[in-house]
Amino acid sequence: MGEWIRLTSPFDGFSLPAYHAKPDDARRGGLVLIQEIFGVTEHIRELCDGYAADGYEVIAPGFYDRLKPGFAAEGYTQEAVAEGVKFSQETPWDQVAGDLQAAIDALAPPVFAVGYCWGGAATWLAACRTTGLSAASAYYGRRISELKDETPNVPTILHFGKTDGSIPMERVAEIEAAHPDLPIYLYDAGHGFASDRRADYSPDSARLARLRSLALFARNGGGRGEGA
Repeated sequence: MGEWIRLTSPFDGFSLPAYHAKPDDARRGGLVLIQEIFGVTEHIRELCDGYAADGYEVIAPGFYDRLKPGFAAEGYTQEAVAEGVKFSQETPWDQVAGDLQAAIDALAPPVFAVGYCWGGAATWLAACRTTGLSAASAYYGRRISELKDETPNVPTILHFGKTDGSIPMERVAEIEAAHPDLPIYLYDAGHGFASDRRADYSPDSARLARLRSLALFARNGGGRGEGA
């Protein structure tokens, strides 16, 4: 179980909440875990706790706190989706980059990033615009295509579902064309396949994507016992 801490964003000095989970055993590194559009929900906190069990010190910032303090839309209802989409559209990328930098700076290196849905695009943003990251793994980031002209500064991998109705394969092809050497993994799954709260949850795809993420982190400094 983790705890709530506060981060100060270099973007505007705002103090935002973040869920913080520490490993019980030897530390592999730090990990910034980036929410879906629904905020730092129970599911996101469980993911944090899971990565902490793997040896990572995890921070999950609450990016929408300027708009609605403590926002966490549980249940994936239509109302929750609408509110999450609204908040994501009202949260500018420059602000997100600043909040991400605050989370990275709060962790001892090596520091990695992983994110889901809206957080997948924010993970791409972190790889392109922040300093102090060692690698990044982005899950089904629909809005990565908006940022495809930017180039990650660290090893980055992307995960997409082949039957994701919100991310046509044409968008994935655009990213691949802009970054032909970037590893892009496709799964026989839909959107949100890594979340056991979603209708498109695919346990096999979720496990494989997670193993690929952990392998990426291990190749880039996340060995057992590394990091203070």
